[in-house]
Amino acid sequence: MKRFQQKAVVMTVMVIGSLIGAFKGQEAKQKWMFKILSKQDEKQTRAVRKAEVRKGKVLLDDIEMAAYHNS
Repeated sequence: MKRFQQKAVVMTVMVIGSLIGAFKGQEAKQKWMFKILSKQDEKQTRAVRKAEVRKGKVLLDDIEMAAYHNS
């Protein structure tokens, strides 16, 4: 069900983005699509992190993740 919702959001953004592109131009379309898809990605990332916390995993910030994967 979640995958269907994700695909539905992307398809909706594409359709609305096309309408914005037709009226305001491609630059406005790209800005709008980037903003909406970034929000969606951030929302999904927060949900994954919240689920990991519930499972008892220790969350690392970006700097710790970079240091861990470089060593």
